[in-house]
Amino acid sequence: MKYIAKINIMPLKALLDPQGKAVTNSMKNLGFNKVSNVRIGKHITLEIEAGSEAAAGTRVDEACRKILSNPIIEGYEYTLHTE
Repeated sequence: MKYIAKINIMPLKALLDPQGKAVTNSMKNLGFNKVSNVRIGKHITLEIEAGSEAAAGTRVDEACRKILSNPIIEGYEYTLHTE
C-alpha cells in the first residue's frame, strides 16, 4: 500500500532560531507588533510503499533520524495518510 508522509522538522525550542529571530524583527519593523517568537523549519512530504501503516511509520521515522533531520538541533513529527 502507498502512504504519504507529511513531516515537519523544527529547531529545538531550547535553541536559538536565527532565521525566526530575523523574521520576527522584520515583522515588528513592518508594524506586526503583536507577532513574537517566529520559528522557521522544514515541511517535507514523501510517498512510501509499505505493507502496513506501522511499517511505513518505522521507515519514515528512520528516514527522519538518519537523513532528514539533525537530531542535535532539530525535532520532527509526522503524519501518515493513504492515497
